[in-house]
Amino acid sequence: MARYVPLTHEEFAQICARLDAGEPTRADLKAATKHLAALLVQRAPGASVEVRIPPYAAVQVVAGARHTRGTPPAVVEMDPLTWIAVGRGRLAWVDASVRASGERSDLSHLMPLDIT
Repeated sequence: MARYVPLTHEEFAQICARLDAGEPTRADLKAATKHLAALLVQRAPGASVEVRIPPYAAVQVVAGARHTRGTPPAVVEMDPLTWIAVGRGRLAWVDASVRASGERSDLSHLMPLDIT
């Protein structure tokens, strides 16, 4: 798994302005996705849940049993626009199109990650 570094507040705010204007670039989606993934790792360190946001990011989070090979016991997956909306608090977890399975896959208590 790659390690992601959060953007500065100013960098993320600029990307969010383009998102809100309906003009995000592919680079904006990638940067915002990785930024929010980095914040999630900081908020919920661990390796019992794998969060996938294809094609830009995948992270392991939440304390608990660690897996090393194959499909983890808990997986959460969503598209980048949904991830960014949930991570920003613009879309509630329960209203989002999230594919989740396994114990600890409800990450609603960790959201939003960055309100911008």
